[in-house]
Amino acid sequence: MSSTWSPAVRRRMFCLFLAGGLTLGAAACGSGSGESTGGKVKITVTGQPPTSQPFERGVFDADVKEFEESHPDIDIEPHEGFMDPKTFSAKLAGGQLEDVYYVYFTDPAQIIARRQAADITEAAKGLKNFGDIKPELLDNFRDADGKLYGLPTMNYSMGLLYSRPLFQKAGLDPNKPPQTWDEVRAAAKKIAALGNGTVGYADYSKNNQGGWHLTGWLYSMGSEVARKDGEKWVAAFNNDKAKAALNQLRAMRWEDDTMGSKQLLEAQDVQRMMGAGQLGMYMAAPDNVPVLVKQFNGKYEDYGVAGMPGGQGTLLGGEGYMINPKASPEKIKAGLEWVRWKYLNPERFEKHVQQYVDGKQPVGLPAEPTPDVWQGAVRDQQLAVKAKHANVPAENYQSYVDASSRIKGSIEPPNAQQVYAILDSVMQAVLTDRNADIAQQLSSAESKVNSVLAQVK
Repeated sequence: MSSTWSPAVRRRMFCLFLAGGLTLGAAACGSGSGESTGGKVKITVTGQPPTSQPFERGVFDADVKEFEESHPDIDIEPHEGFMDPKTFSAKLAGGQLEDVYYVYFTDPAQIIARRQAADITEAAKGLKNFGDIKPELLDNFRDADGKLYGLPTMNYSMGLLYSRPLFQKAGLDPNKPPQTWDEVRAAAKKIAALGNGTVGYADYSKNNQGGWHLTGWLYSMGSEVARKDGEKWVAAFNNDKAKAALNQLRAMRWEDDTMGSKQLLEAQDVQRMMGAGQLGMYMAAPDNVPVLVKQFNGKYEDYGVAGMPGGQGTLLGGEGYMINPKASPEKIKAGLEWVRWKYLNPERFEKHVQQYVDGKQPVGLPAEPTPDVWQGAVRDQQLAVKAKHANVPAENYQSYVDASSRIKGSIEPPNAQQVYAILDSVMQAVLTDRNADIAQQLSSAESKVNSVLAQVK
């Protein structure tokens, strides 16, 4: 891991370009380099990890080699990187968009609306195990008519990450984490009472991360951030559920004094506190755990992850791949086969997990090496393989795994980063001003978010 941020947090910042970067039509999209030569189809693909991540790079390059050996009619030309806001628009304008390109879950709706991806509806029907992918994840890549334009390859949902040692010290059962926000509040009081600067619960409030987490709070309360009203999007968070969420945060911050005096925090601040053993809980996806271990000297056995408190909903995110709109039918077919073989292939569960075991990487977390994009028997197969090879205490995350099958996941709102920037100010007000007017904050944010949503096409 080359960053102190988890993949989920990096996605928040990388998506900033969506505020105005994807404004070019399909006419600006090239088909990438590499045409059919010598009876082979050559495709360019993104997703190759940087050399600063040697393990991940090695796995990717080995997979390219194995794929080409088993598919002698396809040549893969890998391109380093994922979704880079500094270069994406220029690549579109210059006709250098790869044949198969990586996207975050916040991207597809706008990309589809601007005709910047190929329709793969018919081509995807013949893919093996296509019917085993969670339909709600596929829906993120569909248009209003149900046509499909991409495939999901990874997803995450937010939950509650907590310190098992601090739970034990505070007289709490680390095997029975909080299931409601009231239980979170009660646990935070006991943890903060340990003293020595220990914080019961912490949350983000700047660099769009506060708005991102407030969205998680709203979903957990059964509320929304935005909803479709006819053909337009409108803000949907100025309601009693949002007020309840913010009042809960205010109570923990000012009445209970369980969130600490230092605010305006972002991911690294909170991860540093957790790694140092000074924090009891924070909202996070499971991919935070390796970050705590690798970057902040934590131990896998010290952490647990539970489902989102409240159980009424959680924030769902992830990534996938789409195809250049100018790709030939042969390239589309080859590109989809690469995505299926590399990312959506139950036959390679065992081998892929073994790669992580051999590389001394964590196996047993509800995250990589086999993301939870599956349903039914394939999901059961995946969980069995991970349990067989687990080298971290998978039981610490069972609460999260159990909850993920019953808690509704909702994706991020349109123009998410602009919305989050506005909601940052709401989080900041509540966490830094004891007398903040929550109703006024929501009303002001609603007006601003409606202006942002009015730009969604």
